[in-house]
Amino acid sequence: MRIVNGLLVIGGICGLIGVRAVEETIFYDPFLTYFHEANKNIEFPSFEWGKLIAGHLFRFVLNLGFSCMVIHGLFKNRQWTLQGAVMITIIFVITFPIYLYCIYDHFSIGYLFSFYMRRFVIQPLIILLIVPLFYYRKKMMGEK
Repeated sequence: MRIVNGLLVIGGICGLIGVRAVEETIFYDPFLTYFHEANKNIEFPSFEWGKLIAGHLFRFVLNLGFSCMVIHGLFKNRQWTLQGAVMITIIFVITFPIYLYCIYDHFSIGYLFSFYMRRFVIQPLIILLIVPLFYYRKKMMGEK
């Protein structure tokens, strides 16, 4: 059973890395190069709203699945895995509309603010908080 859990964690981490590695080829995101240039004076890219939203939702689903694999592999608790998925989803539901508003407003709210909102939308950053939180919870419950 320990091997299966280790494989879940490794598979989840490899999946998260893989999503990042192939982001330019499988996701529609004209803002990849916009933010990669790190030049706020670059021309605002043209894009299609439907494709952009669908691409971000697809990326979110992939990141959520791989993040849940990591959480379940580490803690072997379905309820905690579900709680992690809910927390990740809540963060996405909060940040995604804010990021879409930033795009609609052509990042006039602030280049760096928009950049970091985008990070929360496209990267599974919340897992970096969930894993230590659950380890602490496990320790406080006296589990091994």
